[in-house]
Amino acid sequence: MLEMRPDCERCGVDLPADAPGAFICSFECTFCAECTDAFDDRCPNCSGELMDRPTRTGKALLRHPASAERKFEG
Repeated sequence: MLEMRPDCERCGVDLPADAPGAFICSFECTFCAECTDAFDDRCPNCSGELMDRPTRTGKALLRHPASAERKFEG
């Protein structure tokens, strides 16, 4: 199950689990659309491809909440 990290690792913008706009690599590094564009769709940490992160909504989100651990160190 995806961790659903709550923020962009580069700029810190909020990325809610129930909203589109987050991108992840196979290690779940998480970035917003603007930062993903700046990286040319490649993860700066592992060089993996950044893909659209699926959303988690409704009962699934209630049963399996998103992570609260922020990765942005601004």
